[in-house]
Amino acid sequence: MGLKTIGKLAGMLLLGASLAGCIDATVDVELTSETTAKATLTQVMGSDFYAMVKMSAEENKDSADTFCAEGALTEHADGSATCIVIEEGTFAELTSLGEEQNALTFTSAGPGLVRVALPTADMMGELGSSDELDAETKQMVEAFFTGHNLTIRVSGAEITETNMDLSSDKKSAETVLPFLDLINGTSDLPDELYAVVRAR
Repeated sequence: MGLKTIGKLAGMLLLGASLAGCIDATVDVELTSETTAKATLTQVMGSDFYAMVKMSAEENKDSADTFCAEGALTEHADGSATCIVIEEGTFAELTSLGEEQNALTFTSAGPGLVRVALPTADMMGELGSSDELDAETKQMVEAFFTGHNLTIRVSGAEITETNMDLSSDKKSAETVLPFLDLINGTSDLPDELYAVVRAR
């Protein structure tokens, strides 16, 4: 999963329930200059689910649909796995989404300042409302996603303004979104998550 679709990350993870279950995901966007950034997507999959996904991939022999088809995969002794995808470049390269909407945006906010924003409109209810799910499916979805989160973090030399949780050193801001709240549409999200970052 490339980070060029970073603005659609939540939706993609939720739609790909067969892969997203039992995953904790972190998107970390670090401003490296007034025109460039480094985006890191880290996904951690639990041992039980990773074993099933790995077995399914071996049977189907379809590498495009395997966990961590792109990125660096680390398999741990306890059977879990971590996938890290890193993309670095200009803002235009990080947001070249073609037809995609609701992308991560970078706009000037004054000398040395960049406003990084992520619209949230499409981040909830991607699997349909819980009312549309039968009891067995709802129970399975809740089992997969309970206790697992999507963390969005923005960092740089200094965060001067944000509607996310600001770190004590004011160098990063983050929001932790429980997957189950996103699926059920119960997350209390603003229209966008944003941080104004001093590049240097």
